[in-house]
Amino acid sequence: MNPRLGDLHPYPFEKLRALLAQAKTPPAHLAPISLSIGEPKHPTPDFIIKAMQNAMQGLAVYPPTKGDAQVRGSIADWIARRYGIERPDPETQVLPAVGSREALFSFAQTIVDSQAGGWVVCPNPFYQIYEGAALLAGAKPYYINAQPERNFGYDWASVPADVWQKTQLVYVCSPGNPAGNVLELSEWQTLFELSDTYGFVIAADECYSEIYFDEAEPPLGALQAARALGRNDYRNLVSFSSLSKRSNVPGLRSGFIAGDANLLKHFLLYRTYHGSAMSAVVSAASIAAWNDETHVLENRRQYREKFDAVLPILAPVLKVEKPQAGFYLWAQTPGSDTDFTRDLLGATNVTVLPGSYLAREAHGLNPGANRVRMALVATKEQCIEAAERIAGFLRG
Repeated sequence: MNPRLGDLHPYPFEKLRALLAQAKTPPAHLAPISLSIGEPKHPTPDFIIKAMQNAMQGLAVYPPTKGDAQVRGSIADWIARRYGIERPDPETQVLPAVGSREALFSFAQTIVDSQAGGWVVCPNPFYQIYEGAALLAGAKPYYINAQPERNFGYDWASVPADVWQKTQLVYVCSPGNPAGNVLELSEWQTLFELSDTYGFVIAADECYSEIYFDEAEPPLGALQAARALGRNDYRNLVSFSSLSKRSNVPGLRSGFIAGDANLLKHFLLYRTYHGSAMSAVVSAASIAAWNDETHVLENRRQYREKFDAVLPILAPVLKVEKPQAGFYLWAQTPGSDTDFTRDLLGATNVTVLPGSYLAREAHGLNPGANRVRMALVATKEQCIEAAERIAGFLRG
């Protein structure tokens, strides 16, 4: 067995299941409402389903590891439209991925030199794939804590120079999971300057980039920031995105990697052996999705309505604010986040996720402690009902 498997932590939802097993039996008349898992529940658009159905003949051929040229072109076109930048070269700067999750994990296996005893810097709280990717690649995770006073951003200057000197990869998530914070241009500039000084690669997880609330101010993207700062070759920068949240197709497993052509060249070599090629069937559905924005506008409208309905109910009883983007509320609990989660289920049949399960103890604290993540992925009516139950629970 790979001895590094023993370094992996239980996934947050494994821990959640064990915690909820300790809860009292919820009242029988209350239907269960889950706000714990960030799985989109809005209907998948019909035109995406039809595109997939019409491409079933693609099951008869092996897909190319590099991906279909048309899907790479559609992704490059979307990047240019979405971020108002020059179209990336679909031949060298774009690769389709079977969802951003597998790409975020496998990318570390390409970048990390396990013999170097290096670090992978991860935000804290974080998507646990970053940590697992680092550990299985033979690196050590270094956690940089999110700070509420920085809008849940990071003090990059707090990372010691000796850590930066051995850092090979930095994961960033913007818009963030769980707080929905968006990195500003000045923060990107700091990261780019650190990358230039120490030579590490930046992996920008942007899977929540299309869930935001002001149509006039979409979240700044990593490639967009690089272009704004004159880094037109995207050196040491790769962006990861996905259709799961944008187009309500989490089961499609479709996303992309884009950025530094040299890094993608090596990543493609790795994937030639690793697999994860996108089938022609998924490619057809993906092309249809990337080429349409009407359904994405409607998706955002539904999320806006849910936030607008839920926040007035929760704000009087919980410390919680509307995020800049994403579909999570990152709420402060009156005490232990695990006790709150367990007791809330027993009293209301509403499930949330303890914030401490999304973070690690680092630098003297767990930055997810005494917070819970609520995913507003259920219907508007269910989200309102859940908020009312939570408010009633807190009022006693």
